[in-house]
Amino acid sequence: MRRTLPVLLALIAAALAATTTPAEASSRVEFGIQDDAWLEFGPGKLSDRVAELDRLGLDAVRVTLRWDQIETTPGSFRWSRADRLLLALHAKRLDPVVTLLGTPDWANGEAGPNVAPSSGADFASFAREAALRYRFVQRWVMWNEPNKPLWLKPASPETYVARILNPGYAAIKSVNRSARIAGGVTAPRGGNGGVSPVDFIHRMDRAGARLDAYAHHPYPVYAGDTPFAGGCACKTITMATLERLLRVVGQAFPSARVWLTEYAYQTNPPDVFGVSYAKQALYIGESARRVYAAPKVDLLIHYLYRDEPELARWQSGLETIDGRVKPARAAMMLPLAQVSRHGSSAGLWGQVRPGTGAQRYVLQQLVSSRWMAVGGTRPTNAQGYFSQLVLAPKGAQFRVWYPAGRVASPALRLN
Repeated sequence: MRRTLPVLLALIAAALAATTTPAEASSRVEFGIQDDAWLEFGPGKLSDRVAELDRLGLDAVRVTLRWDQIETTPGSFRWSRADRLLLALHAKRLDPVVTLLGTPDWANGEAGPNVAPSSGADFASFAREAALRYRFVQRWVMWNEPNKPLWLKPASPETYVARILNPGYAAIKSVNRSARIAGGVTAPRGGNGGVSPVDFIHRMDRAGARLDAYAHHPYPVYAGDTPFAGGCACKTITMATLERLLRVVGQAFPSARVWLTEYAYQTNPPDVFGVSYAKQALYIGESARRVYAAPKVDLLIHYLYRDEPELARWQSGLETIDGRVKPARAAMMLPLAQVSRHGSSAGLWGQVRPGTGAQRYVLQQLVSSRWMAVGGTRPTNAQGYFSQLVLAPKGAQFRVWYPAGRVASPALRLN
C-alpha cells in the first residue's frame, strides 16, 4: 500500500483537477532582457549568446547606443559595435529595443555624458542617423532615467522634453513613421536631487512631451516588496504600485502604451540585500502575470543575464558571475504563478516562452518526492499562455514540464 500511495494520490489529483484552458486573455505584452556587457563581451561567440536568448523564448533585447561613443566628432559616426549587436539580434528575429544615451563633449561644452546637450537639434541629428541606419528597429527609447542626476543633469522634465525627447521623436518619425518611441524611462524614485516619477510625468505633460509609450523601471525599493505587495502611498512607483503608473500615465498621455524597460530582483548570495534564488524565480513568474493582466503594458525587460562582478553594481542575473545557472533562468523560460485560492482549489497561470504558436506542456505536482502529471499533456494558447485550476492544499508544490525543451520550471509552493 505504501508503494502505491504516491501513484494513487497523483491519479486522484489528476481526476479532481478542474478543466484546463489556455489563459483567458490575449495579452500584447512581450518579454525581454538587457545586459549590454554580457551581450557584447560574454563567453563564446556573439552568435552563441544571441542563440541562448532565443532558446529562452524571449521576444526583445534592450540595447544601449551611446551617442558620446558613436559620434565623438560632429558628423563622424562609429557604428561598428551597434552593427554587430543589432544585426545579430535581427538575424535571430529578436526585436532590439534601442536606447539612445550620452552626450558627446562637443554637444555640451565638455560637461560630461550625463549633461543634457546644449541644442536639441544635435540630438535629433544623431537620432535620425541611427534610424536611417537601422530601419528594422521599431522601438526606440529616449535616454535612461532622466529623473535622476546620475543620468541627466539637470534632472529636469522640461529640459529632457525640449532637448532630448521631442527632437528625437520628430527625427525618428521623419525616417520611419511606424517606429514607436518611448519617453520618460524613469527610475522608481527620484532620490537625492532627482524628481519623483509621478512629478516627472506631470511636468513632461505640461512641457508638451511627444511619445508613443511611457517607459519606466519599477524596481523594488522597500524591504519586502513583491510584484504584488509593498510600495508606499507616495510618489514612488514600483511594480507593487503599477496601478499608480497606469493611472498617472493615462491622465497625462491617454493614448500612450507602457513599457517597463528595466526590472529585476538582486539575489543573496552574493548581495546581502538581495532575495533568495527561489524568491527571485518566484518573482519572475509573478511579475509576468502582473503585467500580463495590466492594461496598456506592452513590454517587460529583465535587467541582466549575468551578475555584475562589483557588489556595488547589480546581481540580478539569471546566472552568477562565474556562470552558475540560477533557478531564475528556468523561470524566465517557464514563468508560473498562483493567481487565486478558493477553499481547496487554487488557480495557476503560466507561459511556455520557447517556440512559436501553441506549445505542449505538463503541469506536475510533487507527491511523495515524485513529480506526477496533473491532467496529462495539454496545449497553451497561441501566445504560449495557459491557466489551470487544481485541487490542492496550501503548501502543495507544482511545476511546469516542457517536453519539447526537456526542461522544468522551478517548483511553486501554493499559498
